[in-house]
Amino acid sequence: MSAETSAAAPGQFTRRRLQFRAWRGTRPFWAGLFVMLGGFPIMYFPYAHLQLGHLTLAMATTAGAGSLIIGVLLIVLGISLWFQKHVRTFAGVAAILLALVSIPVSNFGGFVVGFLFALIGGAMAVAWAPGAPPQPQPPAEAAPGEGSAPQAAPLPAQRTDAVKSNDLSGTSPANGANGRHSAG
Repeated sequence: MSAETSAAAPGQFTRRRLQFRAWRGTRPFWAGLFVMLGGFPIMYFPYAHLQLGHLTLAMATTAGAGSLIIGVLLIVLGISLWFQKHVRTFAGVAAILLALVSIPVSNFGGFVVGFLFALIGGAMAVAWAPGAPPQPQPPAEAAPGEGSAPQAAPLPAQRTDAVKSNDLSGTSPANGANGRHSAG
């Protein structure tokens, strides 16, 4: 390894980290992570064999296939939250419902750990909203006392001939609709 490649690595790591941070900030990343983390214990515990000394504790239940399906669906919902952010409400509600179904189906929702992760992740997905894009900054203006006098903002156009109406359907004769709805 030469000195040139070792000097470029920290810059590349920083650039990748900042790219990941920008990607993570535009989607419900933590919600997807919590939903996926909730899917693993729900899927794992019905098939696990725990060793307590010389005693093997098998937690296999008759609903093992249901637990596997719930766990896989939660993992798929978590991944879809990362890569398809427009399905966040559906995925969040589905994760909450699957977490609730996992309580009776898969050993109390993966011993409550998977249930809580999936429930919190689903709630975070439903509550997440995309941020507003940054607005372009206007050019810097002169400080007060420098340059020209401040100008008043123009007022919006106001109709003085309009009759005030409580008609919310838009069909009053005052607006030219003559009591009929328009078809288009």
